[in-house]
Amino acid sequence: MWLLSLMAYHSTSLAALFHALSDPTRLAVTEALCDGPQPVSRLAAPHDMALPSFLKHLKVLEAAGVTTSEKQGRTRIVALRTERLAEGQDWFAERRRLWSDRFDALEAHLDRTQETPK
Repeated sequence: MWLLSLMAYHSTSLAALFHALSDPTRLAVTEALCDGPQPVSRLAAPHDMALPSFLKHLKVLEAAGVTTSEKQGRTRIVALRTERLAEGQDWFAERRRLWSDRFDALEAHLDRTQETPK
């Protein structure tokens, strides 16, 4: 039973991660944070939206565990949690391995069953 609970949590956790990254604004913020922690004002500058709307995007990223933020004086600094992104990368790597194995098996099957030219 604990395994099913773990799988359900993992599935929900991945869904939250992929949902957070599915929006172009949030994806752009994530990419900008690859250069290091940044103040909210710098992250918001390239986006043509009101600050309250932009802050909603930051809340989605933080709720999904993609970012963290902390107050430094009067400035809020946002940082990327790369270990959280690694979870998504691991999920894709496992799927890639599974599909690669399946295609290899299909190729081997076709090689065995292919008629030899006369």
